Amino acid sequence: MEIVLSGIRPTGDLHLGNYFGALRNFVKMQDDYKCNFFVADYHSLTTHPHPEDLRINVKKILSQYIASGLDPEKSTIYVQSDVPEVCELYMLMNMNAYIGELERTASFKEKARQNPDNVNAGL
Repeated sequence: MEIVLSGIRPTGDLHLGNYFGALRNFVKMQDDYKCNFFVADYHSLTTHPHPEDLRINVKKILSQYIASGLDPEKSTIYVQSDVPEVCELYMLMNMNAYIGELERTASFKEKARQNPDNVNAGL
């Protein structure tokens, strides 16, 4: 069975864009793939959230995942920061990611344009 890995940043409540762009497909994939869905709380740190807001939003996203139809019996659902290996892998990958490579990545370029005062490898 093929593996799916995807996450959503906890920057607030999920909205229709999240549902139609991702969650609806997540729910469909649960029966055909080995699915791992996470709350990308480390990824949200690039926008400098307030710690209390982040904590609350992580819980919201988890509950909204379940409410949207993600089934913990069919998929693995977790919070990114609960897995220490994420930081270990991030460190190793950052040591091998050169600025030229980052600048050629579409998502990096888009986020750098949106946040010109906060350009970092975490983008």
